[in-house]
Amino acid sequence: MSLIFITNDDGVHSPGIQILANTLNVLGDVYIIAPDRERSAVSHSLTLHRPLHADEIKERVYSVNGTPTDCVNIGVNGILKMRPDIVVSGINKGANLGDDITYSGTVMAAIEARILGIPSFAISLVASKNFLFQEAANFALILSEEIIKGGLPDNTLLNINLPNLPLSEMKGLRITKQGKRVYGDIVTEIVDPRGKRHFWIGGNRLSWEKGEDTDFEAIHEGMISITPLHVDLTNYTAIDKLKPLKESLISLMKPAKVMTE
Repeated sequence: MSLIFITNDDGVHSPGIQILANTLNVLGDVYIIAPDRERSAVSHSLTLHRPLHADEIKERVYSVNGTPTDCVNIGVNGILKMRPDIVVSGINKGANLGDDITYSGTVMAAIEARILGIPSFAISLVASKNFLFQEAANFALILSEEIIKGGLPDNTLLNINLPNLPLSEMKGLRITKQGKRVYGDIVTEIVDPRGKRHFWIGGNRLSWEKGEDTDFEAIHEGMISITPLHVDLTNYTAIDKLKPLKESLISLMKPAKVMTE
């Protein structure tokens, strides 16, 4: 039997994580180790300035007063007696597409698992209400079983986004590239009754740049998007292009010659 570790950034009580756990139970022992409250958009934040509590609120379900990345670390290195066969992060209430993945606690939890050497994926439903969590969970079950059997490429995790539709109504599945979001005004200024200014970050995510085989395009066409993400963030194609800059910097860093008569 497999050991499955589930986390998220919507909190341990989110229906998405509960339905996911109930569905993956057929694969083996499922543990939920997730934040005690919503921790959306905390990215890869790791808590270093205070101790963390991990309360077992029921059998194999732990509530952690930290971030999704904290949960993965505590789960793998503290709570679980064995390394999990897979880490699944989700089911997220809303999309994690394009640039938004860099903010996502859901995606970063999967990245943390991959850094620790564990196959992982993040899964999100592209909707704002009436979430069809069971449909996404059914897909997560199929995918988890395949990953447990066959693994993933080295240093690679998957970012999954699904249309909020029954699986039978989806138009298919596509391996995609990370798209590019086009933002509107992302900061709203408000003034309270005492005249003090405040700023609300969130803004309008208006559209996306057109591009072949992006995650945005797949979702727009009613398809499941599977984007392979690499833990190594190096832009290898830029290394050669930066050589002139390197030479310039070396030249500028040489000690100035002492001029003598």
